Amino acid sequence: MMKDAPIVILDEATANVDPENEALLVAAISALTKEKTIIMIAHRLKTVRDANQILVVDQGNIVQKGTHETLMKEEGIYRRFIEDRQKAVNWRL
Repeated sequence: MMKDAPIVILDEATANVDPENEALLVAAISALTKEKTIIMIAHRLKTVRDANQILVVDQGNIVQKGTHETLMKEEGIYRRFIEDRQKAVNWRL
């Protein structure tokens, strides 16, 4: 980003950040990467939800692609991942 490269690759950029700082980091990345192509590898829904295109990779192969809304309408890994995470929010020990 500081180099002003036209393509920026981020690998789990928010993986080890607490929720409060995650929002700040995502906002900073967004501001610093306007008009750039961003390739973001992530497992967190917040990180990928607003992407123009999400690619779902399974065992090295792209098995789904589309926006969050499109992928939620079709059966597949992406929707199962989101549904499982939503169920897990209510788990208590």
